[in-house]
Amino acid sequence: MITMKEIDIEERVAKARRLFKEEGYNCCQAVVLAYSDLFGIDETTAASMSSGFGGGMGRMREVCGSVSGMVMLAGLISPAADPSIKVDRTRNYALVQEVAGEFRNINGSIICRELLGLVPMGGSGNPAPQESPEPSDRTSEYYKKRPCEELVGISARIIGEKIASIYSK
Repeated sequence: MITMKEIDIEERVAKARRLFKEEGYNCCQAVVLAYSDLFGIDETTAASMSSGFGGGMGRMREVCGSVSGMVMLAGLISPAADPSIKVDRTRNYALVQEVAGEFRNINGSIICRELLGLVPMGGSGNPAPQESPEPSDRTSEYYKKRPCEELVGISARIIGEKIASIYSK
């Protein structure tokens, strides 16, 4: 579990953005990897368990991968490992709703296809055409068209602020 040391949130945000843009990790991996050390999770495990959430879950353009990264970290911040302990599940779900709500307030949605402009905001009932599971090449054109690096930074900041507020008490 986490041993609270002073967290430099801006350093973690920069790390998440760098992991996405310069190292090629997907949006979920970048957010999870920016904080995995605080929970004693090695980078290979963190990258592996979060790998399928990129592109809105395997490029299906559902929930933004950076939001999924926050949700994965919420499970470590406020665990609900025993399904019979309802108070733990309630606390975990409340944290998930809080961080997702903050992201939605900033960006207008938590849905990948809406954030990418593939469908209008609020149009998540109309799925985008099925995409290939092959990840897009990370070119300068890719980065010009995608808000993903910024979204990764927003998610890393939101979850970092939650970690800092919970563990600095």
